[in-house]
Parts: sequence; structure tokens; C-alpha cells
Amino acid sequence: MSVKVLYTAHAVATGGRNGNTQSDDGLVNVSLSVPKAMGGPGKEGTTTPEHLFAAGYAACFGSACEFMSRVLKIIPKSIEVKCAVGIGPNDEGGFGMVVDIEATVAGLSQEDAEKVVAAGHKACPYSNAIKGNVDVSIKIFAV
Repeated sequence: MSVKVLYTAHAVATGGRNGNTQSDDGLVNVSLSVPKAMGGPGKEGTTTPEHLFAAGYAACFGSACEFMSRVLKIIPKSIEVKCAVGIGPNDEGGFGMVVDIEATVAGLSQEDAEKVVAAGHKACPYSNAIKGNVDVSIKIFAV
């Protein structure tokens, strides 16, 4: 599959998971620390790559759902996406991730909300990037 690149984001990290990461525009500039649950120091005022991934995925997934709602002509009042990203050892000696998504769709029936979110999941570049590599569960709430 080829991709016609419309935009490219740049960032640099130093010090790995106990360092700093920053985008080239300076808007993202965060200190990182391995959480205590993973054997790290879990320093106050720091974040993790998983938090950054969860935030990006939630935003991208929500936009993909909004875009596909317009394509399908099934327009909700709003879509809120919560994304949880888990990390841990896999059975191959490395590490893997799991993603749990909750999409709350206002103003549609459960059936229409499911159509919009399923179409959004197919269109979302984050979903496509991890397809077949990361287990993703999606719960859809029509309100």
C-alpha cells in the first residue's frame, strides 16, 4: 500500500524512557520516566510513551470517526474517545501493547454509532498502523 504523505511530524528523544522527548515545533516537550509498575523510578511530573500514544490515538480515532460519519451521512452530536494503552512482556521475549478504546457517541442509535465507529476504525491511520500487531478492543456507547 502506498501513502501520499500530506504532513510529517518530527520529534527527538534523548535518554529513552527516562529522558525527554520534544517535537520540532516545541509544542510537545515532556520529561519521561519509567513507571514504578515497570520497575522504574516513576518520577513526578513525567509521562510515558504510552500516554503520548494513547493521546494521539484517541485524537486520531475521534477524527477518523467524525470524518466517516460525514461520508456515511450519519452525523452524531459529538464523539468522545478514551484510549488506554497497556504495555508488558510478550511471549517472544520482547514487549507488546494492548489498546482499549471507548467511544461515546451522542445523538445516534447504538446501531448507527457502531457503524460510524467501525468505519472510523477502518479509516484511522493509527488503527491501520498497528493492525495485526496490537490487540485493540473497542466499546461503543450511544448516548
